[in-house]
Amino acid sequence: MYLVALLGNCTILFVIKTTSILHEPQYIFLSMLAATDVGLSLSTLPTVLKFFLLNHREIEFHSCLAQMFFIHTFSSMESAILLAMAFDRFVAICDPLHYTVVLTPPRIIGIGLIAVFRGVLLMVPLPILLKRLPFCKGVILSHCYCYHPDVMKLACGSVRVNIVYGLSLVLCSFAIDSIFIVISYILILKTVLGVTSGDGQLKALNTCVSHIFTVFIFYVPLIVLALIHRFGTFTSPLLHVTMANLFLFLTPVLNPLVYSLKTKQIRLAMHKILKSKANFM
Repeated sequence: MYLVALLGNCTILFVIKTTSILHEPQYIFLSMLAATDVGLSLSTLPTVLKFFLLNHREIEFHSCLAQMFFIHTFSSMESAILLAMAFDRFVAICDPLHYTVVLTPPRIIGIGLIAVFRGVLLMVPLPILLKRLPFCKGVILSHCYCYHPDVMKLACGSVRVNIVYGLSLVLCSFAIDSIFIVISYILILKTVLGVTSGDGQLKALNTCVSHIFTVFIFYVPLIVLALIHRFGTFTSPLLHVTMANLFLFLTPVLNPLVYSLKTKQIRLAMHKILKSKANFM
């Protein structure tokens, strides 16, 4: 899965970079998503490989905090980029005449920087708040990587501040992003239904299919995992592990597959590159 995630997302980045017709807002946001997925995969690569290949089940405390920080930072960035992609589709469908005026290169760069800074600034307190807590000896994580709610439960002291801040993070990032994504698609659907041509409606909605699927495979495991950690005291450990792995590994693996299969311009660009390589050989 790691190989598929890394190769798939690096291929998307290469195709977009080397194909001039893909230097448009929609594909620039896609390249941001691919880069974030690469970062998310690399964040867990060392511990997961040691766990599955060497059966090495220990991780140094500070390494665990660092991994947790990067996992949650890249997850927050991905959520922000998914919101930016929803906004891109909203402008393209609801206000196409102003598309290039609204989504200028400086604004796209600004959106990307905001996603990065928001992720970093919101997640910096997580390891700091955990580091001040006493931890019992012989503690065991539920997952093969360091996830904040999981690490927090291992503390011997009061974690009330950590819980409050964790909830604030969810509300300030993932919850707000998902709400605005839903609002964007409600407005998109309203605009599409106002189009008299059936072909026009299908064409407009078809440009959103890949993004909608990506939103589902990112948010559904995230929501289920959050509910398990909050209310799943008697939930099977197997369900914990399964949802944790789906949350972390499913999105980076499926995103490049979805966009390469469902986006015509990406498929054509990949075919053109492969054809030129074959002719060169």
